[in-house]
Amino acid sequence: MKIEITDTILRDAHQSLMATRMSMEDMEPVLPLLDEVGYSSLECWGGATFDACIRYLNENPWERLRKIKRLVPNTPLQMLIRGQNLLGYRHYGDDVVEKFIKLSAENGIDIFRIFDALNDTRNLQTALKAVKNTGKEAQLAIAYTISDVHTMDYYESLGKEFAEMGADSICVKDMAGILTPNKCRELVKRLKKATSLPIIVHTHCTSGIAQLTYLAAIESGADRIDTALSPFSEGTSQPATESMVLSLKEDDYELSIDVEKMEEAANYFRDIKDKYLENGLLDPKMLTPDPRALLYQVPGGMLSNMYSQLKQAGATDRYEEVLKEVPKVRADLGFPPLVTPLSQMVGTQAAMNVLTGERYKMVSNEVKSYLLGEYGKSPVPIDEAFITSIVGDKERITDRPADHIEPEFDVLKQEIGKLAKNDEEVLIYALFPQVGKNFLEGPGESEVNAADPEQPIKIFAYTRS
Repeated sequence: MKIEITDTILRDAHQSLMATRMSMEDMEPVLPLLDEVGYSSLECWGGATFDACIRYLNENPWERLRKIKRLVPNTPLQMLIRGQNLLGYRHYGDDVVEKFIKLSAENGIDIFRIFDALNDTRNLQTALKAVKNTGKEAQLAIAYTISDVHTMDYYESLGKEFAEMGADSICVKDMAGILTPNKCRELVKRLKKATSLPIIVHTHCTSGIAQLTYLAAIESGADRIDTALSPFSEGTSQPATESMVLSLKEDDYELSIDVEKMEEAANYFRDIKDKYLENGLLDPKMLTPDPRALLYQVPGGMLSNMYSQLKQAGATDRYEEVLKEVPKVRADLGFPPLVTPLSQMVGTQAAMNVLTGERYKMVSNEVKSYLLGEYGKSPVPIDEAFITSIVGDKERITDRPADHIEPEFDVLKQEIGKLAKNDEEVLIYALFPQVGKNFLEGPGESEVNAADPEQPIKIFAYTRS
């Protein structure tokens, strides 16, 4: 049986461990070697990389993608995209979604992993259609979580719907590392039986069970798994690529990986890891599994960002309290999967509930928008009295949220004016208006106003009373 490997070293690995701070300068020398390893794909874009490039690294994310494509011409490049959210924190007009995906494909993306934080398929329709129009692979992802409504029947039905919508492949996206081997075994078998599509399993080592989960997935028929080269693996990241590859080869699974080149690439990243440990961007706390994730269900990227922001605020002593508050907020909000942007909303709200000493004394505009239905349908109905206590009697959206957004690309293009030299730069502004504008004004590192609501993980600044 052949098993395929997607390596996340250029995206999710450092997003989960150190808030997406790896620079293009540190990636570039090893890219030709990564292209020779034999991966089925390299995840290198999307998620928080676009944001981090312009907010912290003073890099043009489009140029990063083009450079990676030039140096990695043979291995398919993969990105993570949040459906109608794209890479930002709100829903965008269909024209913006279509433009973004078209340009992403033209600049080098071969596989689009598309998900919606609420598993609301209405929020996937435009992105899916746009990817299909480019001729690239449209991989729809199930945001895995646990609640009374998130049953195996639910996930099987969702997988069938993905296939009917026209997905080319299906990913089980376990962002919190809470998919246990037994559950994974049943889920993969059900999806393989319900559809004829390739099944990819993505998990994190956050709770310490990821390797067991991957073995269960493979034994049950999964076609591909996500791993990370060892220097940026484990902890809140993915299992180590080398360990999984060598173990699977020993069990006579067929893999296209060149072990020597894989080891050479891992050796390169060991020095890079030391650099980030020394400058403090990689906190050792993120390198250790925490089985409590099975209780709190907090994904790796959310953990590293939340701890980083608490550290900046001088409040790391409240970290455990915030963790315990997260599942309570999640229950209040109808058990959304903890994945961007809902993970930031829930994490920020949990922090504010703890740090202000009064639950929901302050509530972000984004949580209010969510309660009004602007992000889609909550998995579990939310208590009406709770909604009213936060947003009053405002009208709520019950159909596809994007149907309420007028075409906006041309409007945004006019707003940013001559600062944007092309449509790619218009999209930088569209996704992150203030940060994007600061970046386009350059040069120098993009400085962000402390009250910028685009920073959903900035615990103090993000909230609104």
